[in-house]
Amino acid sequence: MPRYSKGAQDSVKKVMHKRKKGTLKSGSGKKVKSRKQAIAIGLSEARKKGKKVPAKKSA
Repeated sequence: MPRYSKGAQDSVKKVMHKRKKGTLKSGSGKKVKSRKQAIAIGLSEARKKGKKVPAKKSA
């Protein structure tokens, strides 16, 4: 059974393209260079849209 919905995958895919072009910005307005940070932004956007994404891991 897939953990992530197709919509969540598409969201991450779009964010990764933005990162590769150099137009992805974080909440503070700085450019995102890290692959991990880009994925986190994509998953966060998918959660806000109500897509199927596992809950964040708590510390």
